[in-house]
Order: sequence, then structure tokens, then C-alpha cells
Amino acid sequence: MSTSVISAHYDIRHPDAHTIRDDAEAVAVAHHVAALLREGAAERDRRREVPVDVIDSFSNSGLWGITVPREYGGAEVSFSTLAQVIAIVSAADPSLGQIPQNHYCLLEDIRLQGTVEQKRFFFDLVLKGNRFANALSETGGKNVADIRTRLVIEGDHYRIDGRKGYCTGSLYAHWLGVLALDDQDRAQLAFVPRNTPGLVVIDDWDSIGQRTTSSGTVLLDGLRVPAFNLFPSYRSYASPTLAGPFAQLTTAAIDAGIGRAALDDTIAFVREHARPWIDAGVAKASEDPLTIIQIGSLEIRQEAAEALLERAGRVLDAAKPEPDEDNVAAASVAVAKAKVLTTEVAIEASNRLFELGGTRSSLVRHNFDRHWRNARVHTLHDPVRWKYHLVGNWALNGIKPTRHDWN
Repeated sequence: MSTSVISAHYDIRHPDAHTIRDDAEAVAVAHHVAALLREGAAERDRRREVPVDVIDSFSNSGLWGITVPREYGGAEVSFSTLAQVIAIVSAADPSLGQIPQNHYCLLEDIRLQGTVEQKRFFFDLVLKGNRFANALSETGGKNVADIRTRLVIEGDHYRIDGRKGYCTGSLYAHWLGVLALDDQDRAQLAFVPRNTPGLVVIDDWDSIGQRTTSSGTVLLDGLRVPAFNLFPSYRSYASPTLAGPFAQLTTAAIDAGIGRAALDDTIAFVREHARPWIDAGVAKASEDPLTIIQIGSLEIRQEAAEALLERAGRVLDAAKPEPDEDNVAAASVAVAKAKVLTTEVAIEASNRLFELGGTRSSLVRHNFDRHWRNARVHTLHDPVRWKYHLVGNWALNGIKPTRHDWN
């Protein structure tokens, strides 16, 4: 493979992040950041462009470092708080809310498998405001677990060759986490600076939704990695850890944010612009009894999804001190339940917006279709039909979920 392709340019500035100290501050900062990101979200989606100042304001807020353990200078917020923070930000702009989702997962890999020296080095980078992106998945295999990228020893370092897809946040990142298989077919995670020779970022994400996530392609050709930058990520699933439930919790939180944004825009549009149906016999759409029922149903399902998300976070929090077969399985089940509802309500709310808002809600100037596009695309991350199977198999047969990134 040749990396003669020129890497996509983005103005990666020197980070200068605030350090958040506790859960309460994290939630407060999330609301502040959400207010900043909400402004211009529709236009960023329309143009598929994110100004550098927007990304820098987001990461320099300190939110990207809130999972760093306290012993390394971070707030180490609870899992339930992290889910709340992601949902708050994603309700403002779910594309930007998704960018640090993989960043948080990479930090969890560092927490679980890093040495003290590695944790000290990489967590310090995070607290300074460095953004991490993933180069994990591949698009050409028989399934999502089919990884072809290889890691080989070459002198005093390692070499990686391969092609990655769905590399969320890669355009904006200071560092990338690259997944490769070693000579024993074990998954290893390598952290490399964005400008490392042999690493090319291609900004070719062209999905209908989550348009500014920069989830494009990364090429790896003779990429040199020092041993210090390698993490044995295969160990996260060889024994019970919260790596899988953690990844799923952060994903569900994004969908919860999409659902909330769609519902909020539906309510505002019905109040201000929609017309009642002629048979309702009322003056305003907000007084239409069938519209009221639909809004009530959506509000209940949205709050139920948020409640299950919060509960799942608490289950992970309870398991964190001593993860074992039973409490990790319980965490996977709890997150699966939340994932079902966050998926379904995000899609339903973003669809009902047009039904309840009427024809004028479909006008291009509103760009409300971004809610449905975002919901439809992001919820494809893993099939929710298998969440029903996971929960049912646990309830009926006591079968623990298989340990991997999607459980």
C-alpha cells in the first residue's frame, strides 16, 4: 500500500484546556458548551464544516479530560455523570457530541491496560487538551471483528500497515489510537501523533447523518510505533472489565441527546408555527388533542430512555471497584436496555417532528431533517435487535452477554 495520498489538512492548534475538578462542574461546563455548540449546529451540518475555534472551545473546556483518574489529576467523574454530559452536548450537536466518544473509550483502554508510566504520560496529554481519535474499525472484512491491520516488530520499534474506516474525529485529532493484530493475532492498541510519517487521514466521510464527525479513512503504511505507545487491549476482554458496557453507554448517550433535541424542536415548532387540524376545533396546534397525546407519548419515552441511561451508569459505577463475571454482565444488560430505548425514541421523535410540525417543518431553511439523519445513522453503530436478544437471553436463560466492544 502506498501513502502517496496527501493527508487532509486541519489547523491543529496547541491545546490549552481547563481542568474540571468534580462531577458538578462537569455538568455545568457541559451546559455551557452545549449553548455554544447549539449556535450554528444546523449550518455546520449543512456545510459539513466545523470551524477550528468551535473544536478548540469544546476540547479546551476540559470536558475531554473528565474521565482521567483522580490519582493522575483528573476529576474521574462517575459513569452516570459522563453519560449525562455526553447527552447534554449531543442534544446541542450530536456530530460534535460523538467526536469525544471514542476519545473517552481510548482513555478507558489506557486506564485498564496502561502501566503507571504510560498513564502518567498520556493522561497528562489529555488534561492539557490533546484530542484522541480512533483508527479501530475496518470496512472490508466479513464482519466488524475482522481486523486485517498488522503489527510487526521491526528493530527497536513496531511497524503497522493497514487501512481503517469510520475513524471518528480523525481530522481534528492530536493523536490517533490504532488497532492492529500482533504475530499472535492479539489486538494491540497503538497511540501515534497525528503528523507521524506513514499515517494519512482522508476526510471522506459522506454519510447522510453525523456529517461533521470526520469519521473517514485512515491509511497506515510503514507506521513506526515505539513500544511505550502500545497497549494490550485484548486483555480488556480476556477477563471481566467494563470496556464493552462503557463503550455502549457512551454510544447510547449520544442517541439520548439526539432524541431530546428532536423533541425540543418539535415542541417549539408546534407552539410557534404549526397549524391545528381542521377537525380539532381549536385555534392553536398546541391545543390539538391528538397532537398533545403524541407529545405526551414522546416525552414519556424520552424520559424513560434517559432514566434507563442514568440507571445503566449507576450499574457501571457499582461494578467499577471490583468488576467480575456477574456485575460486568449486569452492566452489559443494563446498558442494552438503555440502548434499545435511546435508539427507538431518537428515531421516533425525529420522525414525528414532521408529522406534528406539518409541511412547513420540512422546509430546507429549518434543516430539521438533520435530527432524523443523525438518529438513523448513529443508531446503526450496532444492531439494536441484538440488544433485545441479549436482554431476553439473560432474563429467560441466565446467559451472560459475550464480552466485546458492542456489549
